[in-house]
Amino acid sequence: MAGILAWFWNERFWLPHNVTWADLKNTEEATFPQAEDLYLAFPLAFCIFMVRLIFERFIAKPCAIALNIQANGPQIAQPNAILEKVFTAITKHPDEKRLEGLSKQLDWDVRSIQHWFRQRRNQEKPSTLTRFCESMWRFSFYLYVFTYGVRFLKKTPWLWNTKHCWYNYPYQPLTTDLHYYYILELSFYWSLMFSQFTDIKRKDFGIMFLHHLVSISLITFSYVNNMARVGTLVLCLHDSADALLEAAKMANYAKFQKMCDLLFVMFAMVFITTRLGIYPLWVLNTTLFESWEIIGPYPSWWVFNLLLLLIQGLNCFWSYLIIKIACKAVSRGKVSKDDRSDIESSSDEEDSEPPGKNPHTATTTNGTSGTNGYLLTGPCSMDD
Repeated sequence: MAGILAWFWNERFWLPHNVTWADLKNTEEATFPQAEDLYLAFPLAFCIFMVRLIFERFIAKPCAIALNIQANGPQIAQPNAILEKVFTAITKHPDEKRLEGLSKQLDWDVRSIQHWFRQRRNQEKPSTLTRFCESMWRFSFYLYVFTYGVRFLKKTPWLWNTKHCWYNYPYQPLTTDLHYYYILELSFYWSLMFSQFTDIKRKDFGIMFLHHLVSISLITFSYVNNMARVGTLVLCLHDSADALLEAAKMANYAKFQKMCDLLFVMFAMVFITTRLGIYPLWVLNTTLFESWEIIGPYPSWWVFNLLLLLIQGLNCFWSYLIIKIACKAVSRGKVSKDDRSDIESSSDEEDSEPPGKNPHTATTTNGTSGTNGYLLTGPCSMDD
């Protein structure tokens, strides 16, 4: 174990040339980031999760009820042991051959069996009230952490001149505000990492899982080798659009269509501007070029920038989805359905329309107003 730890914490990987871990030990004059500080994130992640449960039950739920958002779930499928066994043990989406076999076995017509499976799939979807509570919690946290980040950063020199991220690196002291900001963000991402297995299932589950992994790795990585200054720029920039997205989702659940559309437009503008404009031209410019000039590359420098570029790849993917939604909205005259569905990992939203019904009519009865769930999620920050 000692050999593995020595290999993992190799100074020639983590630190610039001629710098050792002993140089970054805390002294009476200065405090530096220490790897053991990050252990605090685990109990804090649990505390954040507990705060979330309390918030959703005693704050978000009463707000939802005040807005006439009901907890009623979808219609319950009539009990049928044979169909239930197929649904739970074989497939939730039977093909035509299986439908015909079940039709003969039960003496039902195929359309009735298809309708049963649609209802049964919809039973597993969360209610609008549950979605509202989750969005309100995320909105509150994102708004708080973004506001804190802006208030903290506007007092720092590296916000106004990014070269200060690298001057005197790595001998940059750790302030109380920076330490709090980093640990809070890391704790939140660890809470998301665990809660995503119990939260509302989305069809981009795998991509969000990758996003959370990369985010945790970046926060941990930049803290350990004291790249925390530029790390705060990345965090605050990626938090900027998240509150708008969650606000748009809440407006959608409350059936405030005009407000929902306006908030979505604001979210799209902020997201694309920050992720495709400011992030590469401002943050990646300083991590790739200014840092090269001031401190020069070393092994962990390459890994750090590789992770930042991976985040940019995810930003491009989500921006493409947002632009696609915007194009649909222009053609239809309102915000349409987001490709990052907020419900399940399949397109059951389309399945839920009974045969022969007008899709727009079904949307209204489904209780999601004009957005019909297309806006029910979007690129959540470093979230993101």
